[in-house]
Amino acid sequence: MLSYFTSESVTGGHPDKLCDRIADSILDEILRQDPSGRVACEVAATSKKLHIMGEITSDASVDYDGVARKVIADTGYIDDTGFNSNNCEIDIDIHEQSPDIARGINRSVSMDSGAGDQGMMFGYACKETEYLMPFPIEYAHKLARRLETVRKSGELPYLRPDGKSQITVEYEDAKPKRIAAVIVSAQHGIDISIEQLREDIAERVIRPVLPEEMIDSWPDCFINPTGRFVVGGPNGDTGLTGRKIIIDTYGGYSRHGGGSFSGKDATKVDRSAAYMARYIAKNIVAAEIADVCEVQLSYAIGLAEPVSLRIDDFGSGKVPMDKLCEYVTKTVDMRPMAIIRKFELNRPIYSKLSCYGHFGENAVDMPWEKCDMAERLSRLLK
Repeated sequence: MLSYFTSESVTGGHPDKLCDRIADSILDEILRQDPSGRVACEVAATSKKLHIMGEITSDASVDYDGVARKVIADTGYIDDTGFNSNNCEIDIDIHEQSPDIARGINRSVSMDSGAGDQGMMFGYACKETEYLMPFPIEYAHKLARRLETVRKSGELPYLRPDGKSQITVEYEDAKPKRIAAVIVSAQHGIDISIEQLREDIAERVIRPVLPEEMIDSWPDCFINPTGRFVVGGPNGDTGLTGRKIIIDTYGGYSRHGGGSFSGKDATKVDRSAAYMARYIAKNIVAAEIADVCEVQLSYAIGLAEPVSLRIDDFGSGKVPMDKLCEYVTKTVDMRPMAIIRKFELNRPIYSKLSCYGHFGENAVDMPWEKCDMAERLSRLLK
């Protein structure tokens, strides 16, 4: 049986991702100075204006304006007349965390400090790629990252920071069979012809990324389908943190709890519990217990222990789910402070994750991507 699945990614210059990067860079700067800082930072961007807002409780002294302008410049917005690191007006509206929220979260290192909010979080893993991620999102990220690489290296000097990728994969019997379609939209300078741009993107972005074993014929390619993409970034579309939650996770292949990651310290279980759910799911797949695994965790604000744990192997498992849930509950500490300690989440590690995914290849060095629990889990097979 044939079916199709599509996932997308964006470059670091996409207006939403620019906002994510600024929010996570502010978080990193706070954590460098104050690992116990509490951060819920939101960023919005539009033509010639940036707004930094949120709740931050910390002893750190941060130049919010300077951090934001550095990210904008590093992203490549240095000569855009509509929005760049020099001409944009930056408004800062920061206040402390609500005392009603703070009362449930101890700023000490108590292992019984409660979750920073209620909610449910999902983690996912499968055998479709080396990094145990769904094939469509992993290769959508590769395309977007390649688009940024050829711009920054000067290989395609007419490219500008904003861009998108999208990939459609044909599945046969629930396994990726071939790449059926590719879409790349790249912001560009006014002087390049659409014919030259399409040829360059096909040869220098798409062909180097697509694996030959997934191409039995050249897929349908749509490069800058409208024919023109000169106005981009915040000058073309308002940006906001937290609007790319599907890109940040599994490309729509797994369910999502709805909470975003960027700009939030790890006492927010939207972030820390999503990392733990991925860790559990990935180790289950790495242990050969299941070919596919989705983990759901849920929390109540102010309470340390999760309210629920659910593991789904979609019929691919070799161990009864109730037995697996019981084992994970007994052996994995899923309290927020325990997660923070296990993964060292009070370090300034987040700005590097704000683009191209929090899981898989982009996060390969992160502790929640380790398979160090797989050997213990594999004993359940015996």
